[in-house]
Amino acid sequence: MVEETHNSMSGRAETVVQAGHIGEMHQHLHAAAPTALPVPFQLPPAPAHFENRQDEQDRINRAVESHGDRVGPLVIALTGIGGVGKTALGFHIARQLRQRYTGGALYVDLDDMRRDGAVEVADVLAELMTGLGVSQEWLKPSFTGRAQQYWTHTQDKRLLLVIDNARFGAEAVPLLPASAGSLVIVTSQGPLYDLDGVATVEVPVNELSVDDAVRLLGHIVEDPRLSAEPEAAAELARGCGGLPAAILVAGQWIRKYRRRSLSRLIAELTAELHEKGIPMVEAVWDAGYSGLEPEAARLYRLMSLHPAPVITAPAAAALLGGALQPAEDALEELESAGLLEGRDEGYRMHDLLRGHADRRARQADRDGSELAEARRTLTRWYRRQAARADLLAAGPRMTFAATPPSTSAVPDIRFSGKAEALRWLESQRLALYGCVHRAFESELYEDAWALCEPLWTHFLDHRHYADIIDAFSTGVAAAEHLENLPAMVRMRCQLARPLWEQERYDEAAEQLRWALSAAETLGESVPERKLKASAVEFRGSLKYAQEDWAGAAADFESARGVHAAIGNVYGVLLQNYLLGRTILRHGEPEQAVALLHEAHRAAREQKRERMTARTGFALGQALRLAGRAAEAGDLVRAALVNARERKSSFDEARILTELAALEDEAGQTAEAEAHRAAARMLAARSGRLPGDDQSS
Repeated sequence: MVEETHNSMSGRAETVVQAGHIGEMHQHLHAAAPTALPVPFQLPPAPAHFENRQDEQDRINRAVESHGDRVGPLVIALTGIGGVGKTALGFHIARQLRQRYTGGALYVDLDDMRRDGAVEVADVLAELMTGLGVSQEWLKPSFTGRAQQYWTHTQDKRLLLVIDNARFGAEAVPLLPASAGSLVIVTSQGPLYDLDGVATVEVPVNELSVDDAVRLLGHIVEDPRLSAEPEAAAELARGCGGLPAAILVAGQWIRKYRRRSLSRLIAELTAELHEKGIPMVEAVWDAGYSGLEPEAARLYRLMSLHPAPVITAPAAAALLGGALQPAEDALEELESAGLLEGRDEGYRMHDLLRGHADRRARQADRDGSELAEARRTLTRWYRRQAARADLLAAGPRMTFAATPPSTSAVPDIRFSGKAEALRWLESQRLALYGCVHRAFESELYEDAWALCEPLWTHFLDHRHYADIIDAFSTGVAAAEHLENLPAMVRMRCQLARPLWEQERYDEAAEQLRWALSAAETLGESVPERKLKASAVEFRGSLKYAQEDWAGAAADFESARGVHAAIGNVYGVLLQNYLLGRTILRHGEPEQAVALLHEAHRAAREQKRERMTARTGFALGQALRLAGRAAEAGDLVRAALVNARERKSSFDEARILTELAALEDEAGQTAEAEAHRAAARMLAARSGRLPGDDQSS
């Protein structure tokens, strides 16, 4: 059903005042002054080893000093080949200058958001605004709406923003803060020619010179052999091509073989270079890889299968198909070898090393059987964990894929409750969405569409439109490949919603036409009839989004009839709520009151706390519009208590707006204005655009 998991969006406590009849309630429920949001700081800790690149830093500092308060932010474009250290330099500069930018420091990697070579800029704007403290519920669905919100939220802030891995200036321009006092550092492998009209200083980041590379080696190793054998050290530095990503591995390799002379180590690399005909950089990485213990070497080879840039220890255990401790040990060994970068959220592998790992995997696994088994194990593990998290977050709901069984070898994630399950889904978002594609490409079609089911709950709480449309399109293709009729219907219905929220109404309607056509061939079992009713409800919700009130009401009424016939009491409750809300928008408040009263009564009886608050609020609106404002106050105030306990500032603002309308009806103009002022304050802090209505 379209709204069946709305009671699980926030992951926060959901206590509610369930008001049957409360005599008189005289609470003054104005919003307290919001506490100041913490200043964001999204830069990773400084690395242990960094070669300063003083010339580049001096040039950037001069540009910052001379920019002043010109129109628009200053953009520093760091350009250079992959692995040359652009990101490290960008982070270093950002850390040095952070005190100048009191609005905070934000970071986004566009490659993390890239799908088939393109970036959905609206989703990147959502990430940035989330970093600025804007909750998901306040975000507009469209690119235009989000861009305007972003400008509103950044116009008075001195922000420092690092944009990593831009391919075109057109990807970066919409992300620029509105404040002229902001600094944006953009990294790119090539010049960003289309940054016209933006104050830009391009700073090429070249390979480290031999002297700089030797100094970096010295920072990493602190080994007397470097000074005792300067020619060998210089030869190694030259062989690494001036790439910090290679120098780090070389340094850790030198550290491992402390008893061998540097000249001997270089000779071994040179021999391998001539024997295999590979570049010295490849030989350096091969040397680091060859020194690994068997389990760490195996994990290194399999890392190219992981569909996200950061891997956690449990996911590494799933790749290895074993227990957690050996995976943790292997990750630590890879980090010690310079082949992984440890971060708070997990371990990250440089793209150049990912390519090397893939080459070693194909070399070691000629028939691909090891890779195929690891891919299956990882996909099923993610599918199982996502299904478990979804059940905790949303509760039992309409799903069609069975949860994969647990295995004694690979451990499950331990979720302490709903909030932690929701956090896990968000933290593993890139991996989960990536698994959908990897599963489909590997012909694991059931896994591909089944992974979409828990992503529905995640989408309702995090509107990553490009991700969800891409994933559910893949889910549709996977279900059709298997000719799984219920999955085909469900995937198309769920794909329709993000499409219509993006105002792509024709595409959404086409998906629902296919879904309803397929639903007609379903049988008459209770689950199949429930799915048919759900498809009709989705069509009604599309019509509601297009303000076709009569059409929406007809579909909700039809779906209600099916739910009543099969004894699905929650389905009847939900359709009464949707139908009552629709009829209210159609201008028939008395009829809406009857429907919403029934929905509110059923929600209380079924002990559905969030739905009790939602139906109560809608019933309060209907009563006021029906000229029965005196009956509405307790219901709306109870909804306000619920919104505050859930810490939903969006719901709080719209309920305060409704309370203001009730106070107007009672002639309490001062109280009404106080409620409106409180709603405006919440909206302003959340980056809502002036004039936006919170009442709908």
